[in-house]
Amino acid sequence: MRTATQQRHQSILDLLAKHGEVQVDALSREFATSEVTIRKDLRLLEADNKLVRRFGGAVSLQPTKPQNESDKLSNRKLTIANQAAKLIKPGDRIVLDSGSTVLAMLPHLIERSDLIIMTNSLTVANQLTQSEHPPKVLCCGGTWDQQSQSFQGQMAEKMLAAYDFDLAFIGAAGLDSARGTTTFNELTNLSQVMAANSARVVIMAEANKLDRRIPNVELPWSSIDTLITDASMSSASVQQITQHGVEVVRAQPED
Repeated sequence: MRTATQQRHQSILDLLAKHGEVQVDALSREFATSEVTIRKDLRLLEADNKLVRRFGGAVSLQPTKPQNESDKLSNRKLTIANQAAKLIKPGDRIVLDSGSTVLAMLPHLIERSDLIIMTNSLTVANQLTQSEHPPKVLCCGGTWDQQSQSFQGQMAEKMLAAYDFDLAFIGAAGLDSARGTTTFNELTNLSQVMAANSARVVIMAEANKLDRRIPNVELPWSSIDTLITDASMSSASVQQITQHGVEVVRAQPED
């Protein structure tokens, strides 16, 4: 016999199949429950690959089709995020940047009320506060940067510099086995402040980022403790990076 929650989940999926999208406020009225509960329902359904959440609601998944390269990259991000989340201990103070691979870790953090998390991303801050037991979230101010979709600048740097963190999780547009992480964005100071004020700096990036020739160094390997990447990174590349004193973890998909 289905529980009330299971029945509500099926009803949400039925509405999605009929309309293609649903809104949190409308579902809250439909099922006479709180918006917090509906958001939790949507998170669980998304975790089961039954829908895709969007701001204020969710949309149905596209029809099943052969996995393309974009799908593979998404799976790699999730695998990296799963591995990164294992590093977090109860009570940790964490700083997160706005990278898409870092965003994939949010489902592991959203119910962690024991954590303190600072970010320069409105997307991260918004998603982390949509649960019944959210972490304590701090969002630095600063100047909005359209390219990175995050806050940057001296105001953001000063606020970040006032805190100490146990872990920094930072994405990368590119990886250079000789230099470190690289970016097209010339605004790199904030990532450097995150790293300087964290006991452990963790870079989350797919192995294919090594193929990108990007001019600006964001973080040198000397500022990085751990690189979490996917299983496709070659042993030769791993060896080159570990020579800089960096721990390289090739995350394996979980069964």
